[in-house]
Amino acid sequence: MLAYIVRRLLLIIPTLWAIITVNFFIVQIAPGGPVDQAVAQMQGIRSNMSMERLSGVGRTEVTEAKNAKELIPSDTKGQGSGYRGSRGLDPQVIKEIEKRYGFDKPLWVRYLTMLRDYLTFNFGDSLFKGRSVMALIIERIPVSASLGIWSTLIIYLVSIPLGIKKAVKHGSRFDVWTSTAIVLGNAIPSFLFAVLLVVLFAGGSFLKIFPLRGLWSVNIAHLSLPQKILDYFWHLVLPITAMTIGGFASLTMLTKNSFLEEINKQYVMTARAKGLTERAVLLGHVFRNAMLIVIASFPAALISMFFTGSMLVEVIFSLEGLGLLGFEATMQRDYPVMFATLYIFTLLGLLLTLLSDLMYTVIDPRIDFEGRR
Repeated sequence: MLAYIVRRLLLIIPTLWAIITVNFFIVQIAPGGPVDQAVAQMQGIRSNMSMERLSGVGRTEVTEAKNAKELIPSDTKGQGSGYRGSRGLDPQVIKEIEKRYGFDKPLWVRYLTMLRDYLTFNFGDSLFKGRSVMALIIERIPVSASLGIWSTLIIYLVSIPLGIKKAVKHGSRFDVWTSTAIVLGNAIPSFLFAVLLVVLFAGGSFLKIFPLRGLWSVNIAHLSLPQKILDYFWHLVLPITAMTIGGFASLTMLTKNSFLEEINKQYVMTARAKGLTERAVLLGHVFRNAMLIVIASFPAALISMFFTGSMLVEVIFSLEGLGLLGFEATMQRDYPVMFATLYIFTLLGLLLTLLSDLMYTVIDPRIDFEGRR
């Protein structure tokens, strides 16, 4: 088993390299990079200044100014730089912007520099936030970890027993009503349910029971340890509820269908014929085989809760997590933050996949990865 773990850990290196390389070159050729955005911002400032100048002159003077092209210096007119919207800007200004964002170096130099730095988890500084990328990520990990871990844990603790009971009582009223409930819950978007929770319980229009913003209260430093723990979970009630409302359907039905498939197999009938109780049959025989496919979905579920699933919930409840950080970086073309979050989530996903594979052997000791060829 140790040799298998070592091989899997070594395979993480080329996998990370391939993902980062592909995304690096895709992003580099995509339009609207940080230099384009900085140029557009400067052009917007110039336009505002031009409008202010025009507001103090008459129509005749405006016409003469346009005809004479006084608003943009003639010596920089038409000097292209390869960036959209750069017309009218001094080429020296463009070069300074490129140097500021590191685009004054060739593409292959930037690529090799990124690989060298990522080996030591040196992600550089954010292009637009003026802070270290690692500091930004560390600052926002508690929020994303709280939302992702607790939401995934609650979903699994509820869905697996519920799916098993639905399989045992297949076709009964309990099965029908629970199926209806989880399908309705799955049909409600998490962000819409979050808005509803804010309106009902966070002082929107009715009750004001739960806090609306942040992960901690303002006076957290003055609270005792039990009070801090209670305050922490009190702030998480609404966000976690919003994130889990639609997460039960797929896992519950997956568990149910997996157990139904195993229950109808010959070895289950043989175990019952030997006089084993239903509980012993389910937990001792069916559970090991049925849970394998459920465990396989764990890494994807946790990663989705960490990143994509929590972004809108973070916005609604003013929680600054990694999901919101990645979205803002994508919109601003903040490449260091984009690649750092991609790198970390890819690494986390690969490690969780390895963990789920090891859990196979815990649930079913008959599985031996060393014996696979």
